[in-house]
Amino acid sequence: MVMQTIGAFFAVISFALVLELPKKYVVLAGGIGAAGWLSYLMVDTAAGSVTAAAFLSTLLVALASHVSARIFKAPVTVFLVAGILPSVPGASIYRSVSYVISNDPELSSHYLVQTLQISGAIAMAIFIMDSLFRLIQKK
Repeated sequence: MVMQTIGAFFAVISFALVLELPKKYVVLAGGIGAAGWLSYLMVDTAAGSVTAAAFLSTLLVALASHVSARIFKAPVTVFLVAGILPSVPGASIYRSVSYVISNDPELSSHYLVQTLQISGAIAMAIFIMDSLFRLIQKK
């Protein structure tokens, strides 16, 4: 888990540099992404559900992104887009397409459904956290 978290940290930093994030936020975005990936691994190990892991880790990333945005007076997307990178279901969409090419519709549809579930969980977590912060701001 430690090696994967370190790898996620450097992957998010690399992605943040490609996105041309301001240099002063790159390490923080990497830390948010690494924390999100560590929580993903812990939930996946404990619950055995990649969808629950994606949802809970994205909630953490969205919370950290909103708090960081307010502390550093930056847009939330600066931290959020880079931070959710490790949770994006790239492997399952790859497997889905690979099994379509291999003419295995059962496995292909399994991974397609998994991809849609993970994507929906990520979107729902971002929406929930954004809504909570908007409610707090109105008060």
